[in-house]
Order: sequence, then structure tokens, then C-alpha cells
Amino acid sequence: MSMWRKCVIGLFATIMLGGCQNTPEQTLYQRLGGQQGVEKLVDNFINQIGHDKQIFHFFADSKISHFRQGFIQHLCAVSDGPCRYTGDSMVDIHTGMMVKEGDFNHVVELLINAMDDSGIETPVQNALLARLAPLRSGIIYR
Repeated sequence: MSMWRKCVIGLFATIMLGGCQNTPEQTLYQRLGGQQGVEKLVDNFINQIGHDKQIFHFFADSKISHFRQGFIQHLCAVSDGPCRYTGDSMVDIHTGMMVKEGDFNHVVELLINAMDDSGIETPVQNALLARLAPLRSGIIYR
């Protein structure tokens, strides 16, 4: 067998066997960019809120550093990161805020803008939004 043919067969075998390896699926946390990615997302989200006249009043009395740390911890936990969320429940946090459905939807838009600004791909955005969606009922005032 010629050297060229051996090389081609060897290359083909390497490609075929490499395709059969089990590569572990990344967690959503990893797909968000890990701790650095989550922090960037939260910082971009805070920036979105700070420039939004419709939503800012909900956060006007909030301590930004406390919100930032809590939201980072929450996103880390909800995306299968190494964190455990120890903050208040969404109901406790939002009781008395009178968040309407339109306000909630607008905050989701701001979060999407923040994910875009962070360079997070659409499938990853959709996966995160799907994880956060069940919290909706504890946030909107009825």
C-alpha cells in the first residue's frame, strides 16, 4: 500500500472515529459564557433598565449592587451553573410593585436587548427565556 493511500485511510479513520466520540452537552450556564457571560448580561440588562422610561421607576429605589448580585446568582442557578439562589422569591420581590403584563413584556424585551448586546445567540436566548418563563405568574400583579 502506498504511503499516500495509508495517509488518506488514516485521515479518514481519524475523522470517522472522532465523530463518534461523546462530547458532553454544555450547560446553559456554559453557553451563556459562564460567570463572565452572566455578569456581562446582567450589566447590559441594568444598562437597558437605566435608560428606559417605562420600566426605570420599578427599580428607582433599588440598590443596584444588591439587584446585580441577586440577578447574577439567579441566572447562574437557573442556567445550571454552580450557584444556588438564596434570595427572596419572585412573589416576595414583586409584591406591591403592581407590575402589569405590558410592563413584564417590556422587561423581557429589555432582557432580549441585553442578550443581543452581550452577543448571546438566539437559541441560547430562547433557552434562557424558557427557564425564566415560569416565573411570570409570580411577578405580574393580578
